Amino acid sequence: MRPEQLLIFGNPKAGTPLMQAQPAAGLDLPLKALIWEDADGRVTIAYNEPQYVLQRHGLPASFSANISGVIPLLQRAAQE
Repeated sequence: MRPEQLLIFGNPKAGTPLMQAQPAAGLDLPLKALIWEDADGRVTIAYNEPQYVLQRHGLPASFSANISGVIPLLQRAAQE
């Protein structure tokens, strides 16, 4: 098996309101990112977009700010 890491991160102040509004959101919270290296040494990062998490659980767009702040951090980490 090639190298891979699962990052799990969250913020109770941000995620709790989502789970209070829709308990099933706990399936996707805390947020996760999977990073792996392929046979050619390329590193890939995969994660569920915040909009997908909101749509999947029928949450209003007003919750977007609660979980979308992590995307720039993931993008920066993927470039390093």
